[in-house]
Amino acid sequence: MMELSKIYRKALRVRRALDHPYCTAVIVAAGNAARMGGTDKIMTELAGVPVICRTLAAFENAVQVDEIIVVTRMELLEQMSELAAAFSKVRMVVPGGCDRMQSVMNGLREASDKTQLVAVHDGARPLVSDTIIANTISKAAKFGAAAPAVPVKDTIKVSTTGAVEATPDRKTLFAVQTPQVFDYALLCGALENAKNKKLSITDDCSAVEALGMPVQLTDGSEENLKITTPIDLAFAEAILKGRRNA
Repeated sequence: MMELSKIYRKALRVRRALDHPYCTAVIVAAGNAARMGGTDKIMTELAGVPVICRTLAAFENAVQVDEIIVVTRMELLEQMSELAAAFSKVRMVVPGGCDRMQSVMNGLREASDKTQLVAVHDGARPLVSDTIIANTISKAAKFGAAAPAVPVKDTIKVSTTGAVEATPDRKTLFAVQTPQVFDYALLCGALENAKNKKLSITDDCSAVEALGMPVQLTDGSEENLKITTPIDLAFAEAILKGRRNA
């Protein structure tokens, strides 16, 4: 694993290239459809367009993004490659791994040698705005790691036994979204560290945090939802309708 001091030096070089560090977007679309009632959320049509195509279009149109790697399930490789061919920034479509962390690592391995920053995004977040992409990339270029987030609105309870054990201060809680953007070498080292130590991580920020590297938060949006259940698809349709009518 890369020494932490080397990771920080690499991050510093990225910060000095603030005009336009080369950014690779890794779109992770290798999950199953367990909570969609058997419907493939990635290929499901959202206002007549497959969800994954709306996601790819958002990064295709982002001037800060230079190339795109799509990670998908093995059985979708051919279909995904056909869809991805319509987007000029897509460098490659690759199969995912046994879990999300391995899928991200598979995508990172195919990034261009020019890559300085990597933006990891959920393929099932098709409504991410250009502003969120731009602001998160800009902050990662300056600090080495950044992610969009929204404040938690509900009161959160902590419980391991069924009884309430703690009530965290809601003002300190944020729901983190994607794209999560990092210095390329930093994320590679963080994921390798998490893999070697068998750390249980739910997002890429967690892997970076495990190295002791702080992740800066940027403004996310309630509209940047992840389509996980059928009702999420209905919400997304409503958001798109509202955008068209705005």
